[in-house]
Amino acid sequence: MADIHKRLRELRDQINYHNYRYHVLDDPVIADAEYDRLMAELQALEAKHPDRVTPDSPTQRVGGLVSEKFAKVRHPAPILSLQNAFAGEGVRAWWTRISKLAPAGRQVAFTVEPKIDGLTVVLHYRDGVYVQGATRGDGEIGEDITPNLRTVKAVPLKIPVPRAVGKSKTLTAPDRLVVRGEAFITLAEFEELNRQQAAAGERTFANPRNAAAGMLRQLDSRITARRPITLLTYAIVDASGDTPRSQSDTLDYLRALGFPVTDMARRFDALDEAIAYAEAWADRRDELAYEADGMVVKVDDLDLQAELGVVGKDPRGAIALKFPAREATTQLLDVGINVGRTGVLTPYAILAPVVVGGVTIERATLHNFDDIARKDIRIGDRVIVKRSGDVIPYVAGPVVAARTGKAKKIVPPKTCPYSGDSIQRVEGEVAIYCPNRDCPGRLDRQVEHFAAAMDIEGLGEKIVQQLIEAGLIRDVADLYSLKRDDLLQLEGFAEKKTDNLLAAIAASKQRSLSRLIGALGIRHVGSVAAEALAAHFRSIDKLLRAGEDELTALEGIGPTIAASIVEWSSSPRSRDLVAKLKRAGVNPKLRAGMAGQASSGRLSGKTFVVTGALSRPRDEIAVLIKSAGGRVIDSVSKKTGYLVVGESPGSKLAKAQSLGVTILDEAALDKLLR
Repeated sequence: MADIHKRLRELRDQINYHNYRYHVLDDPVIADAEYDRLMAELQALEAKHPDRVTPDSPTQRVGGLVSEKFAKVRHPAPILSLQNAFAGEGVRAWWTRISKLAPAGRQVAFTVEPKIDGLTVVLHYRDGVYVQGATRGDGEIGEDITPNLRTVKAVPLKIPVPRAVGKSKTLTAPDRLVVRGEAFITLAEFEELNRQQAAAGERTFANPRNAAAGMLRQLDSRITARRPITLLTYAIVDASGDTPRSQSDTLDYLRALGFPVTDMARRFDALDEAIAYAEAWADRRDELAYEADGMVVKVDDLDLQAELGVVGKDPRGAIALKFPAREATTQLLDVGINVGRTGVLTPYAILAPVVVGGVTIERATLHNFDDIARKDIRIGDRVIVKRSGDVIPYVAGPVVAARTGKAKKIVPPKTCPYSGDSIQRVEGEVAIYCPNRDCPGRLDRQVEHFAAAMDIEGLGEKIVQQLIEAGLIRDVADLYSLKRDDLLQLEGFAEKKTDNLLAAIAASKQRSLSRLIGALGIRHVGSVAAEALAAHFRSIDKLLRAGEDELTALEGIGPTIAASIVEWSSSPRSRDLVAKLKRAGVNPKLRAGMAGQASSGRLSGKTFVVTGALSRPRDEIAVLIKSAGGRVIDSVSKKTGYLVVGESPGSKLAKAQSLGVTILDEAALDKLLR
């Protein structure tokens, strides 16, 4: 028993250390497979000895159900807000006021840190073990979100985190320690999250802060566990024993204990140097991995901060120098519509020109018509326009108080503004469609999709537009009849660029059948379905002749996909397009023995459907399943073995439940894979 206890302790220490290296330092020292082996061993040992599971075990991050109402937590000290300044002069005026309260002749230094736009959280530790986590609330009382914060991998479950595997800790954690930090989602993770939400037909999030706040207040912490939330800490709220007496030393101390701390903090002996550093970040804010709306200038001496006291809910010893706004208000003049490659109609705002973040904005995204209705955005409204870095500007919502009564409600069109065809809407989807495959509003997206699916290097959005405007292409098959002399007449096309593009187009003729099927833009046919179709039919001609009964007999091809394929195949334009591609030499066929899934592996013979928003891209999850011998399909049927669900799984979950299909969350899938 002593050996088991020792091994459990070793595994927990090692995994906590490697979590710290990966999620805090972003500097892992072992491969993912090695980490997985350690975790698998720990899970196996804890399963055999459940009485040995401890709160600081990495296995306790998975999450579970939370009570219907969050309990209230009274903070051990007020969690204060900050007063703001909007220019360096405002910071100087702040110091002029409060310096009169400081002891005469006292040397004062300043620390400058990013003001992260996230959710303030308060973490409690007892004897070095994480025991409670709460929101800021009103500054006096917050909400207990302990299980949800436990799932955030940047939150250390036990401190101090070892400096290295096998070495003793250099610090001893206080018996009681309460730390303040900011929970947030990085900009890159936020963009990927919204991409997944949009791809799943789910509502996207307005901004990273709202997304993080909502995820940390989930009643099921398993959902929080699948979200890419991270953390930076910056203050000690309460502690037993001695703690550092300066802000700069506090940051070093928190870092030494294993807490994530910003690398952007600096200490200055002169206020003007501190202001210059803070102001410089206004132009460099896009270098930050997260949203920040300013820099915080603090008196470095914490005892002096305490002596200076508080005014209202703002400490006198710190001030936020806010960055210039990346949002503005302007008038919504009208709504335009773009048509995507599959016919999806996407609205966009036509705005009175307004400068946001140094850029003049006249167009901004409106996401979809359901989003417009939910926000009650109207033509003629004064609206809030936001822009962040290189992200497309978007309309966040209307300024309702500015309405004059003349604003007009935005109604989804009944016909496509490009083709005149009646629009279609699929039940359960937020998108509306133009059914006309010849719609002139779709060609550029169709060509861009075809180029990406067929891996035609160099054929991007700008060149596609040039080719269309020059009348050189009317469908994707025209790409294979482009002439060198015609391309050389286009702006920006020299001989090398022309030859490279023509070579890339020629090389695409050798792509696989599944690539071609996916490139044709058949609605609902993604890469997984394309692989299944290619494996069964082995040629594009046989696919064109398939009926719905034959298609639905295939595993992974449900009625919706089958109907879409038959509709596409029966169109004269689709048949002409295939014939044109074949004449150009694009006619891949699958030879016998080339198809099929891995025949061995622990998931051999098992089929999976993946749905909802998960912590990883679905393609990545599909690769893991296939590598273990499983098969991934697109739709749920009685032949489906497992449904892997993320957040907002939609109608597939209900269908799987009605058919008795086994439901797995991401953690259960990972366990099955191991």
